[in-house]
Formats: sequence, structure tokens, C-alpha cells
Amino acid sequence: MDKRRLGRSDLMVSPLCLGGNVFGWTADEATSFRLLDAYVDAGLNFIDTADVYSTWAPGNAGGESEAIIGKWLKARGNRDRIVIATKVGSEMAPDRKGLSKSYIRSAVEDSLRRLQTDFIDLYQSHRDDSDTPQQETLEAYAELIREGKVRAIGASNFTAARMTEALAISAERGLPRYESLQPKYNLYDRSEYEAELEPLCRKEEIGVIPYYGLASGFLTGKYRSEADFGKSVRGGRMAAYLNERGKRILSALDDVAARKDATPAQVALAWLMARPGLTAPIASATSVQQLQDIAKATKLRLDEAEITELDKASTSG
Repeated sequence: MDKRRLGRSDLMVSPLCLGGNVFGWTADEATSFRLLDAYVDAGLNFIDTADVYSTWAPGNAGGESEAIIGKWLKARGNRDRIVIATKVGSEMAPDRKGLSKSYIRSAVEDSLRRLQTDFIDLYQSHRDDSDTPQQETLEAYAELIREGKVRAIGASNFTAARMTEALAISAERGLPRYESLQPKYNLYDRSEYEAELEPLCRKEEIGVIPYYGLASGFLTGKYRSEADFGKSVRGGRMAAYLNERGKRILSALDDVAARKDATPAQVALAWLMARPGLTAPIASATSVQQLQDIAKATKLRLDEAEITELDKASTSG
């Protein structure tokens, strides 16, 4: 499997990142282990999670996903072959959130413990924290990198203006820079990333690892009417996608998939992987069958005409 460099860092990652948001939520520990095994068996190495996964699930306090990944890493003895990305900053509790130096120092130790590792490959600011100066956050990360606890840093859900500010501070102060950005981006949700973030990331050579690569499952083609919304816990989100434009996108995905002997999900992910400047879309799975399906996207090559067809179907209006 060809690897791609993440930004200007020395992290080499597979072109598809496995989303760990489902671990400990819609995938129990045993299922999560099977998904992780199948992902690695497909020749892939990049796993994304966050400390806050999955506080929203009844009975969970956060850290469930990291803990499952940690147990899997220990059981398989493969830490040196896996690139682990996690995040800090989202609210774990009223007094446990944000990007202050003191909180990052505390949160990273919790993540390291749950992941059962001495270092995190990519540590990401989960969301912007306007109450903390960006210099303070970057200085905290600099310490962690010097101590060998973090290899590279990234940002998630940042605007182009705040990313530009962070990059300027890094350059001026000799601090580590964000080597990756994790925006919401897929064949349906395009405008927010493409307007300002994409030009910035390409200019600054920032790796892009978008989440919701399959639009919460809409781009798999599983949800084609309101009657399909009950197929999963995320089905309620589909009403926002199941409109004239969404149906047009599904139709184009169906057409390309039929010609390629592929599935709509594979085509949607292959479209992302072909986007200039994009490193690896993030996609999750709750069954080995789903995992094997999306993993095949890494071998699917779309030609220029197919990309144009998908672009045309997904334009607004």
C-alpha cells in the first residue's frame, strides 16, 4: 500500500484513515478488534480517535475509543506499525475542556494511559478555543514534542483565519506548526472547505484528513427514502442530505460505481483520495463487511471524466 506524507511531518500514512468514533459506541470491544484487524489486514495503518469519544453514548464518560484501541495495540504488539491520531479540547466535563497549557498537559497523560503507549503520532486540537491564546497552546505542544510524547500536531474544525494565525505564530516563535487539518468534507459537503481552507492547505502543504468522508453514511447509498432513516443510529441525520441535490449525487455515484464494478461508498472515498492536496479521508465502519468495502476504495482509480461527472452532480443548485 502506497503511503502519503502528512503535511511536512515525517508521518507516512495510508490513503484511508479509520475513524475510531464508533469504538465503544456502535461497535463493542470485540467488534472493534475485528474491525481494527481487518483494517490492518488490508495494508492500512492510520487510525483516528479522540479523548471525547464517546461521551454522547448513555453510560459512557469519554475515553472509551482510546481505551479499546489501547487494548488492541497491546494485544497485537503492533504499535510501531500504526499511526495513531487522537484529539484534545472537546468537553469531557465542565472543568475538562479547551486548549490551555495546563489542560493539554493533563489530557495527554490520560490519552497515553488509555492508548497504552508512550507517544501519540498526531495530537490534534479538536476544536478552536478562543479563550486560550494560540501561542500558549502551541508552546504546550512544543513541550510534548520535546519530551517525545507527541510526534506531530494537527487541528480540527479550525477556520482558515485561525489556521493562518496559528501558522504565523509557529513561524515567528519557532514553535511546531499544525501539520494537518481535519475539516468536514465530502462529495456533498464541499463549500466550507473548498472556499478558503483548501487554498490555504495546498499553499502551506498542510495534510488534509477530512471527517464525514461518507456524509454519516449517506454516500453509501443506504438511505434513499425517509423509510431508510431507521437503518442506523445516524439515520436521523439523513434528512439534511436527502434532497434534489443529494439524490443527484447518489445517481452519479451509482453510475460510476456500475462502470467500475464498485460500490457508491468506494467511489465517494476514491473521489476524495483523488482531490489534490488531500491526504486521507476518515471513514468508520461497524462491521467487517463495511470495513472491507471501504478499504477497496484505496485501489479504485477514477479518471478525469468520472471526477468531472461527480463534480457536476455535486455542485449547488
